[in-house]
Amino acid sequence: MTTMRSKMETQIKDIVEQAEKKLPSGNGTMYSRREGIQSLSVSPLQDYIPIVGEEKIEKLEKLAHKLRGVKILEVNSTGTGGGVAEMLYSQVPFLNALGLEDEWKVMRGTEPFFRVTKTIHNLLQGKKGILTLDMTRTYYNTLKENADLYSKDFRDYEPDIVIVHDPQPLGLARYLKKKGQKWLWRFHIDVDVETLEANPALWEFITFWANFYDAAIFSGVHYVVDCWPLQKYIIPPFIDPLSNKNKELTQNEITPVLEKYEIDQNIPILAQIGRFDPWKGIDLTIHAYRIARNEEKCQLIIAGNMATDDPEGEIVFTQICEKTKDDPDIHIIKLSNDREVNALEVNALQRAARVILQPSIKEGFGLVITEAMWKRKPVITREVGAIPIQVTSGETGFFVTSAKKAARKIIYLLRNPKEAELVGEKAHEYVRQHFLMPDRVADYLRIANYFVRGKLDTDSIISYHPWFKISKRKG
Repeated sequence: MTTMRSKMETQIKDIVEQAEKKLPSGNGTMYSRREGIQSLSVSPLQDYIPIVGEEKIEKLEKLAHKLRGVKILEVNSTGTGGGVAEMLYSQVPFLNALGLEDEWKVMRGTEPFFRVTKTIHNLLQGKKGILTLDMTRTYYNTLKENADLYSKDFRDYEPDIVIVHDPQPLGLARYLKKKGQKWLWRFHIDVDVETLEANPALWEFITFWANFYDAAIFSGVHYVVDCWPLQKYIIPPFIDPLSNKNKELTQNEITPVLEKYEIDQNIPILAQIGRFDPWKGIDLTIHAYRIARNEEKCQLIIAGNMATDDPEGEIVFTQICEKTKDDPDIHIIKLSNDREVNALEVNALQRAARVILQPSIKEGFGLVITEAMWKRKPVITREVGAIPIQVTSGETGFFVTSAKKAARKIIYLLRNPKEAELVGEKAHEYVRQHFLMPDRVADYLRIANYFVRGKLDTDSIISYHPWFKISKRKG
């Protein structure tokens, strides 16, 4: 095994040295006070006080005050679609509102590059296959070109802390990290050590780049790869309760969206909303709906948009349209890529639904579940990934293992609206306690404070959340 890994590492280094692929121009800036790019915004800090409490906001402001002058940079692979972009839409302007300087850049990529990174994503989630040398060559060439693109901007900005999200931009640390900087890798994917160990090329690929980082942030303790020689933090994702996607809506704001997509408001709505992705369990949702409608009148909405870094989205969308074309009560909606239009329409569709389904096969966290829970909706899902961090079956949602069981739960909830309402209220409160932006941004600031003010051993595993059972997993 050691000899195989040494050979792979040599091959990787050879490929890295030959990186020459050209990419589109532009530096991918999504938000930068320095550059005058500030199209993103959040509600005033005081507006969060009725939701999370005055004490939490005061503590957050004190944490931020300690870090005045610290520069942060966020890097990911898409500004459109997916949970990472959804969090950064609010997190970046929120940190700036707290008096810190946080910039956001989206790396550049070609279609071949995103096909490779989607393959990497699928392999990390357990799909069978191999990471070939041609794939690694495409990846490294693209990362090298991005590093060349960013190098001047990094020199001008001089960030103290860089947070890199998911595997797509992972390789940037090797090229851009400067002395004194701290680089954190935020890992959002549903992965486990066993999957990595079963695929030596994948293991070497991830480990090679992880070694250039000072810390990794995981969504749940069961994702922690203990053998990596860097600090590990456990911080779940979050939603912004006051964003257009999650704020309260009136019926007068919901109705036009339903009318736009010709959805009958008098028929109970089931909905699955999110990316068109083979891991999202859309087939189970369709099957469950078809069983349930035989006993209870209902209709199904499947709505989502296309993440720019996911080339499989159009394929899945086309397949779903073909499977459902003969059923007028199934509405397949490709939502706008305009961020504000998308947010308001998702909000309206979720609030119009009686039941939300998200039976993912793999799920790094599932912010669409968090969003639905915040809107007091009963969610039917699977017990996979980090979903159990959010859902306690029978309390804040329901776990199912098959379409038949999902259908029975749909029928039960449609026939027992009071029970559905009770579950929805518990779900809302659980999200309020654990998965709102002010609390989780405070976690990020604590990490920043560790890096700026103190030291930790490289084998540290830190969780700020007492509801997580900490148990180390050896790699």
